[in-house]
Amino acid sequence: MSLPKSADAVIIGGGVMGTSAAYHLAERGLTNIVLLEKEEFFGQGATGRCAGGVRYQFATEVNIRLSLASLPMLERFAEEMGQDVDYRQCGYLFLLTNEADIKAFERNVRLQHALGVETDWLEGDEIRRRLPQMQLGDVLKGTFHAKDGLCDPNGVVMGYVNAATKMGVRAETGVEVTGLMVEGDAIRGVQTKQGEIATEVVLNAAGPWVGLVGEMAGVDIPVRPIRRQMLTTTPLPEISQDFPFVIDFAQSLYFHREGEGLLTGMSNPGESAGFDQNVDPDWELVNLERAAERLPLLEKAGMASHWAGLYEVTPDAHPIFGRTGVEGFYIVGGFSGHGFMHGPISGKIMAEILLDGRASSVDVSMLDLARFEEDRLVPEYNVI
Repeated sequence: MSLPKSADAVIIGGGVMGTSAAYHLAERGLTNIVLLEKEEFFGQGATGRCAGGVRYQFATEVNIRLSLASLPMLERFAEEMGQDVDYRQCGYLFLLTNEADIKAFERNVRLQHALGVETDWLEGDEIRRRLPQMQLGDVLKGTFHAKDGLCDPNGVVMGYVNAATKMGVRAETGVEVTGLMVEGDAIRGVQTKQGEIATEVVLNAAGPWVGLVGEMAGVDIPVRPIRRQMLTTTPLPEISQDFPFVIDFAQSLYFHREGEGLLTGMSNPGESAGFDQNVDPDWELVNLERAAERLPLLEKAGMASHWAGLYEVTPDAHPIFGRTGVEGFYIVGGFSGHGFMHGPISGKIMAEILLDGRASSVDVSMLDLARFEEDRLVPEYNVI
């Protein structure tokens, strides 16, 4: 394989962010693009290892607006892109077990309602009636939004790749970026093990690895890779077809249907930053014990599969969009666990920033890289 010697833009990272950006740039007419993915297949990094959840229930206006723009794109994906992505609107049900979370969620729901997201408040007894197989004696209240749900990450990535390549984008797998060429505080090219590509525009969409790519250009990007893991069970026919995506918020414990069984995961608050994507068996046991306490049916199920992936976490759990201190070097990353669901609109936003100088679909100007140095953090409460 020989790479092109030059390109109008190089995108580093073949997950949902990079592929969406490639498609939306090509749709706008910029087709001399090279999309580079270091793995053997597109979407094998953070995108391919996520739980596939999509939701409107967030705590900040910008995240809610990103969902309002992005999730309808997923609803239309099969029609517009010719690729089925199995968008299942099973709803997210947040279980709340303490007063502090209830007060925070009351604020969040008011904001959601103000922006047109009709999240429902549920009392503890109603939740127990909806989920009779779960042990929910300590649940005080909850929130539910019916249009939250699940979607197929691989389908979304491949839909964008196929559409982008048809428009002329050069999409390559198995190409690891080893360096960035910078002259006079401006990008001049990308170095890989297969050769160099001259370019004046580089989009860093490397997910958990955006910080490493930033270092190649001398740019500090405060994104930490944090391991998250999950598992799926053998069939549980007792679980109803309309079982929602259930989140025990205080424990960061979650469940949803996966095939004929269930998927469960639980965030480890003591997880250190790093790139280890092996399953931690000790934490898996904690996850299973807590999950079985909530849903005793799990004690009769076997494990079908398990895996770990990486969150790309920023100090305020919000992503970074736009320019860096190096001319021509852009970033889209740091989504802190909700990147897949916002990938469609984020690629479009980056096409707007690169071609128009500003985002017009959603105002993300407050989510620039400079906010960390200027103490303009935008904390997100609804992080799982």
